[in-house]
Amino acid sequence: NPEVLEIIKKYRREPLGELTNENIQYRLVSRMVNEAILCLQEGIIATPMDGDVGAIFGLGFPPFLGGPFMWVDQYGADKLVKKMEQFSSVYGKRFEPCQLLLDHANDPSKKFRG
Repeated sequence: NPEVLEIIKKYRREPLGELTNENIQYRLVSRMVNEAILCLQEGIIATPMDGDVGAIFGLGFPPFLGGPFMWVDQYGADKLVKKMEQFSSVYGKRFEPCQLLLDHANDPSKKFRG
């Protein structure tokens, strides 16, 4: 249908950033992990263990990764913050890391589950 093609052309947007599988995966997980850490920061959850268990059983976070808090401890808060800062420069404020994540990134001795 040529009319539909014209509408698509009119509203089509070029994707921002690099669309690799790895990039997409980190964009998704970084937002979820940041939100979990923000919940801890704001007192919505009491402990990182609560967040890990809730994410695994409530959100479907992959159990073999141990939950968002265990994952960030293993991956490295500093590496996650660097990725989020890259994403923030392309996709905007929604990728800005919360203060508690920044604190952990600045002090490698800090662990959520350690």
